[in-house]
Amino acid sequence: MSHNEPVSVRILDREYTVGVETAERDSLNAAARMLDAKMREIRGSNRMAAVDRVAVLAALNLAHELQQVRDEQAAQQQRFQAALNELNQRLDIAIDNAR
Repeated sequence: MSHNEPVSVRILDREYTVGVETAERDSLNAAARMLDAKMREIRGSNRMAAVDRVAVLAALNLAHELQQVRDEQAAQQQRFQAALNELNQRLDIAIDNAR
């Protein structure tokens, strides 16, 4: 049975409380630190920047980075599958030649 506990995180000098499973607490804190850093990077020295705009741009940047990782993983999976197919063909040829 999962158990959610409230966890407070600070993002761009604002505190948010989020319910999270105990086992995922460290991961949530790491994600909050990453989001805070990205939002601070986007906001830069412009303290008057609208927080919602900074949040959307940070989310877009992080989503883009995630998509790039997914695209690379898909490409790696395709290369891996092609290599496996080639090995299977070689094995089939070797087995046929051994008969």
